[in-house]
Amino acid sequence: MRGLLAGALLVLAASGHAQTLAAPPVYFDWFEYAGHDVAFEAPLPAGHYRNPVLAGFHADPSIVAANGKFYLVNSSFTYFPGIPVFESTDLVHWKQIGNVIDRPTQLDFDGLSVSRGIFAPTIEFHDGVFYVVTTATDSGGNFIATARDPAGPWSDPHWLPTIGGIDPSLFFDDDGKVYLLNNDEPPGPARYDGHRAIWMQQIDLARFQPVGPRKVLIDGGVEPEKKPIWIEGPHIYKRKGWYYLSDAEGGTGPQHSQVVLRSRDVWGPYVPYAGNPILTQRDLPADRPLPITNAGHADLVEGPDGSWWAVFLASRNYQLRHYNTGRETYLLPVQWRDGWPEILPADQAIPYVVKAPSWMRGEATQAPSTGNFVHRDEFDGPALASDWFRVRVPKQAWADLTVRPGALAVHPLTEGLDTLRNPAFLGRRQQHLRFEASTAMSTPAAGVAAGLAAFQSEAYWYFLGVRRMDGDRVAIFLEGRDGSGATRTLATREVEATDALRLKIEGDEGDYGFAFDTGDGRGWQTLASKVDGTVLSTDRAGGFVGALLGPFARDERASRSK
Repeated sequence: MRGLLAGALLVLAASGHAQTLAAPPVYFDWFEYAGHDVAFEAPLPAGHYRNPVLAGFHADPSIVAANGKFYLVNSSFTYFPGIPVFESTDLVHWKQIGNVIDRPTQLDFDGLSVSRGIFAPTIEFHDGVFYVVTTATDSGGNFIATARDPAGPWSDPHWLPTIGGIDPSLFFDDDGKVYLLNNDEPPGPARYDGHRAIWMQQIDLARFQPVGPRKVLIDGGVEPEKKPIWIEGPHIYKRKGWYYLSDAEGGTGPQHSQVVLRSRDVWGPYVPYAGNPILTQRDLPADRPLPITNAGHADLVEGPDGSWWAVFLASRNYQLRHYNTGRETYLLPVQWRDGWPEILPADQAIPYVVKAPSWMRGEATQAPSTGNFVHRDEFDGPALASDWFRVRVPKQAWADLTVRPGALAVHPLTEGLDTLRNPAFLGRRQQHLRFEASTAMSTPAAGVAAGLAAFQSEAYWYFLGVRRMDGDRVAIFLEGRDGSGATRTLATREVEATDALRLKIEGDEGDYGFAFDTGDGRGWQTLASKVDGTVLSTDRAGGFVGALLGPFARDERASRSK
């Protein structure tokens, strides 16, 4: 997959689609991320695992069992490569093996805010083929991609132009028929804001064409008289002759939940479970310690021992409502009671430590997916690690590991972090409420600003940068945007230019600090402390993503473009 990505970008550059790079690269020798959350400090008992199983922004998980393993995908919005594919043998230890969207020719997100693009992919497996069905919001609509190997390559999108709405999924029935479900507008005029419906139609996967009538399975939610909002993320499972329709309800905030209905006929009618919701945290005190909130958007899977498990999204909040780590992926066992699945009673908090599946071998060693850890990227491999994101699809190859082996070369672009195109920024997920992210870098050329960025969206970010001044001096500065529409310089310090420059961003819930080290023996020097970290919180910025941290370079010799 990485080779395909690099090759595709080089082809674009060689064919004249990219402009001549105007500035020499900035070199980053390494990047280190260290996380140390209180919730992860307790020793892990034998035979247990930690939640979340995928910390940091991993929203809208979908899971499938195939060939003795499990495969999971998440929403990626306008980040690239898109739709990460994870593999596990035990549901606890996950390794990213590829991306569904890994070629610049597959999709284009230019002009879109970060939280548009890929919504809620669903992964399925049937007759040797993996299917991912998803929505490219404001960038093409619903489509299906296929692969024989979940690591890729994945096909180009097979578009579904007659299917509107979001959150499509596939259900393969025992008789060979295949059904497409999705969230869309209700059959009549919406009765209230957030009134949606779950629709279903048969689909011919040989032609990727829906066929036959389209029918509403749920109109509004499981209790329409209460005006439930945003019924979405539908999945159908078949067990002991029953069809179970499970959906998210209540929106992605504190009222988020998971509900279930069932029927003897795939077309319904579907009867809601009297014990709904089968997962929510909305009834718990908001001021409880170490809260996990916003839980929902679950997908279920059966293990090799006959047990059932649920993956779902939730967030770890601070100061009641803020969460910079975005919506993360959690794992809990499913209990079947009187023929109905339950993930967690409504009055119980999602646990951070859970008894592991019976088939997990050895102890849970989940870093760097979750828990407290130090992770260092020396940039000494043939390609970038899979945990690095770009913002939108790159049109030219501006990140390179071959120019100076053992270092990341970032070629500055004129785009800033406020662009709706692709800036020269590589981001890794913020996975902890308390963290440090640091790097060592070369001094940028004249007319270039480079350093570390903490990025939530084009309107909410911080940039700890370095800019060459006259003579042998550089300015170390902190810029930021807080949604007000203007970029502000928050701090500046002039120092002697050095070849031993290090930068660091650290966060402690809503307090962020920015520091530098010039290698003169004084160690880390604070540029700014107690900076408002809620700027990077999903609830403040809006949208659906979490914060990213990583190298950024900007060519300031040309006029800024957006």
